[in-house]
Amino acid sequence: MTHRSLAKQDIVGRVDGLLEVPAKRAGIFDKCRKFTRAQELMAVGLYPYFHKVESAQEPEVVCDGRPMIMMSSNNYLGLTNHPRVKEAAIDAVRRYGTGCAGSRFLNGTLAIHEELEDRLATFLGKQAAIVFPTGFQANLGAISALVGKNELIVIDKMNHASIFDGCRLSFGQIRKFRHNDMQDLERILASNEGRGALVVVDGVFSMEGDIADLPGLVDVCGRYGAGIMVDDAHGLGVLGENGRGTGEHFGMEDDIDLVMGTYSKSLATIGGCLAADSDVIDYLKHHARSLMFSASLPPAPVAAALTALDIIESEPERRERLWRNARYLAEGYRQLGFDIGTSETPIIPVMVGDEEKVLVMWRRLFDAGVFASPVLYPAVPPGMALIRTSCMATHTVTHLDQVLDVFGRVGRDMGLLS
Repeated sequence: MTHRSLAKQDIVGRVDGLLEVPAKRAGIFDKCRKFTRAQELMAVGLYPYFHKVESAQEPEVVCDGRPMIMMSSNNYLGLTNHPRVKEAAIDAVRRYGTGCAGSRFLNGTLAIHEELEDRLATFLGKQAAIVFPTGFQANLGAISALVGKNELIVIDKMNHASIFDGCRLSFGQIRKFRHNDMQDLERILASNEGRGALVVVDGVFSMEGDIADLPGLVDVCGRYGAGIMVDDAHGLGVLGENGRGTGEHFGMEDDIDLVMGTYSKSLATIGGCLAADSDVIDYLKHHARSLMFSASLPPAPVAAALTALDIIESEPERRERLWRNARYLAEGYRQLGFDIGTSETPIIPVMVGDEEKVLVMWRRLFDAGVFASPVLYPAVPPGMALIRTSCMATHTVTHLDQVLDVFGRVGRDMGLLS
């Protein structure tokens, strides 16, 4: 047998072997082939995700090639397309380049990272702060680093998914209490038997638009010696006289041990932060794995967040316009006869309940030029599907009137309104 034929035989054998591998190892991917829900919704025109937005996050956007009113954005103060914010990001790229090529822990700490941390600590009334690549990673890093074996973490059932995932990465016992129910929280803490405990809540709940009962939380946690962490992703820049979030809203900033914030809402870019006492932040710098083993936040979003923070502090009228719009839209929904639940912020849900109806409603709103978000299980409990809308400071009354007109027509056509 020649060298050429041996090689050919060897290759054929290898190929045959490779062809057998998928059959032997297919089990792990079976779930992927069985997942058909997305394709089924696409086939009937009810797939609501990954629609291509072709313009900036303004009150009016171009989506799938046509103009729409954006009612699904977290750009609460309208800063993502602000000229100063964009120019700051461009300048940072000119100075530092497009990335840091390493983690904060090693070579990826820039002067502007520390400048932003100092500014955020001052703004949030804490001794120190640390910048993370995303808010999701901030929650993962803080919770998994702080809560160890023989310790307890207690969370509101309606908290953001990143909090749940942070709990799963910790080694502590996880307990959940009923949404904003301080009696249920006390029941859990009363049975804790003296272990270290951390209670984590959203400041503003991102689907329902209601605010954590911080006074009640502080009272219960104080009596049982539990630490308090507030995910203020949707409160930063929005709540409080100066936009400092849930703590300022209630006049209880000093009662919160650890604040998590994001830049992807009011701060006009991407990133996250934690703010607390200096010793807590120093511990997290050296134990939060999502910080230590992630590439550092690039220069452009750091500079954008710094400039957005400048605007938040110097232009309180933006927050005033945001709240005027929120009150106007909420009252408009109520007058139409929609149930907006317990919303008390610029996040205003329209409660529907049935998932199929929510998808049909989303499609009709979308076709009528309103970009809103259907929210289904597991983002909300079964039977509590809703359409999530959110205001921006840059919406005009004309925008909101058009949205209310479309919601009214769609609601009546679907029999959701009397």
